[in-house]
Amino acid sequence: MIELYYWPTPNGHKITLFLEEAGLDYTIRPINIGKGEQFAPDFLAFSPNNRMPAIVDRDPTDGGEPVTVFESGAILLYLAHKTGKFGGATPRAHVAVLEWLMWQMGGLGPMLGQNHHFRNYAPEKIPYAIDRYRNETNRLYGVLDRRLDGREFIVDGEYTVADMACYPWILPEMQGQDIADFPNLARWHAAIKARPATERAYAKGREIRPENVPMTEEQKKVLFGQTAR
Repeated sequence: MIELYYWPTPNGHKITLFLEEAGLDYTIRPINIGKGEQFAPDFLAFSPNNRMPAIVDRDPTDGGEPVTVFESGAILLYLAHKTGKFGGATPRAHVAVLEWLMWQMGGLGPMLGQNHHFRNYAPEKIPYAIDRYRNETNRLYGVLDRRLDGREFIVDGEYTVADMACYPWILPEMQGQDIADFPNLARWHAAIKARPATERAYAKGREIRPENVPMTEEQKKVLFGQTAR
């Protein structure tokens, strides 16, 4: 049994996408990030960056003590290794999965996250910051669009954790993008959205937090006002 510590954000959705595709038994432990539940000592004990998602695998393949994993990319790789699924069917495919997963973790997620912040959450609208991250989002959309030219998925011939990592971050309206400018990306995104496992994964999120609920000022302080102390 996998215990998933989760809130319905792009990084949280990555993990439910995998779990639903793989058909693994799991239980969601909601971590309401707007209330600061990610700072609870028992959660920090295995997720020291005070971020979700994180998992506890109570049935690891070695039969030993439960395994805890934090960071969404690490969780995806752990689950791919555990199940033998979605990690790349050949050694060369696995290398491509690693490349594009690291690309998402190091670029697509952080840059688009800054886009979200300055466009939608920052108390002051700073034109330079908004333009900077909207333009970088556009560039990254273009990178992925070119990669998908002639490919059904990011890695040739198979749906992998690279797709699961990237898909939840493609939110054109929220990010000031016109998806029609990226036809390969649009086709790929629509195909993943239509997968039954994707529908189930996002339904889990809506059960926990309805979509389009505005963030309160107090929640913004919790999410965006933290320091080392």
